[in-house]
Amino acid sequence: MERESFQSRIGFILVSAGCAIGCGNVWKFPWMTGQYGGGGFVLVYVLCLILLGLPSMTMEFAIGRASQASPVKMYQKLEKPGQKWHIHGYFALLGNIALMAFYTVVTGWMMYYFVQFAAGKTADLGFVAMITNPGVNVGYLLVAVVLGYAVLCFHLQGGLERVTKYLMTALFVLMLVLAIHSATLDGAKEGLKFYLVPDFSKINGQVVVAAMNQAFFTLSIGIGSMAIFGSYIGKERSLLGESLNVILLDTFVAIMAGFIIFPACFTFNIEAGAGPGLLFNTMATVFNNMAGGRVWGSLFFLFMVFAAFSTELAVFENILACVREMTGWSRVKGCIACGVGVFLLALTTALGYSVFHFQPFAEGSAWLDFWDFIVSTNLLPLGALIFSLFCCYEIGWGWDKFVEEANAGKGLKVRNWMKPIFRYVVPVCVAGLYLYGLFTFQWK
Repeated sequence: MERESFQSRIGFILVSAGCAIGCGNVWKFPWMTGQYGGGGFVLVYVLCLILLGLPSMTMEFAIGRASQASPVKMYQKLEKPGQKWHIHGYFALLGNIALMAFYTVVTGWMMYYFVQFAAGKTADLGFVAMITNPGVNVGYLLVAVVLGYAVLCFHLQGGLERVTKYLMTALFVLMLVLAIHSATLDGAKEGLKFYLVPDFSKINGQVVVAAMNQAFFTLSIGIGSMAIFGSYIGKERSLLGESLNVILLDTFVAIMAGFIIFPACFTFNIEAGAGPGLLFNTMATVFNNMAGGRVWGSLFFLFMVFAAFSTELAVFENILACVREMTGWSRVKGCIACGVGVFLLALTTALGYSVFHFQPFAEGSAWLDFWDFIVSTNLLPLGALIFSLFCCYEIGWGWDKFVEEANAGKGLKVRNWMKPIFRYVVPVCVAGLYLYGLFTFQWK
């Protein structure tokens, strides 16, 4: 199967950022920040991005570019004879599928809110009413899946790259406009204090674990989502610099989301730790209490559709690439098979608050929490740990080969003084926090 490629560097950066930027930034980051104490969580999150996220993304890009293969096949191209690193490739594929088992449903929620605001039907709009409505959830899930794989039926350049360029450009403009607007709200000062000023007394082990998991989640690191895009680019640019560009764009959007959400929370007395419904409840209240709220709400949730859809496209492409490399199917046949599979699995989440009741953990948990546990708590950090061991030690690919690949081209280079960070800080911190997170997890 001939390998496709990006037509431009900006296409690669925007599509890779599109995979990283999405519901993780604007839906999940604010409610995680609210639940874990505000400014202290933000500080630890940024540190995790720098110390763990940047090295991990560079390693994942390098594996993808060197192998020119999907996660299922990439280890087989790089590992030594007789080694078993390639087993992780199948877990990476599983991680992408598990992510879409709930992410496509959240994308549908964004579409539903956009349609309701555009139609002016916001008087009785509520998060609980939405998630407990089987027809709404299944219908918009179907739209999200069909639309995503319809785009990918085109070649990569004609579908994914072209669409995401426009989505990302519109995304940045809308974020800036909405953040400036939130700064004018009555509770802006109090909300920004909660968001930006760390309360060090609230920083504990669980906050650090949550910040690490959120960093990996928002960057889509650990399940091969970045490796697949590394496999589509040439060697004109070094990978540390490209990773930094993607992380800066990703962090910009996450921070802007906080600037939008928290002034509104403190203006309208909405609980900052409200959980997954925070974005929906907060923004609906904001727009229902402001002049021109229908227009502002339509624009905001249109942006949210853009953000969610950019990630969905990227992960769909990853799943599709894996399936095509294993089967040899055409792009169209692969899209149909993957679309049906993802839709059927995501029905668990779509109907998890109405028909398929399931409480995997503490009271109030549902299918969404189960799939998020599989991805965020387990497969993402464990994947980053495996990438680090594979790239930095001779039992895998090895440090010298990794650095040679990562440093090919112009831009920031991986220097010798960084070796302890890649080789020791990343695997030790990830392994330690992963184990601590499991021991302290609220199972029941």
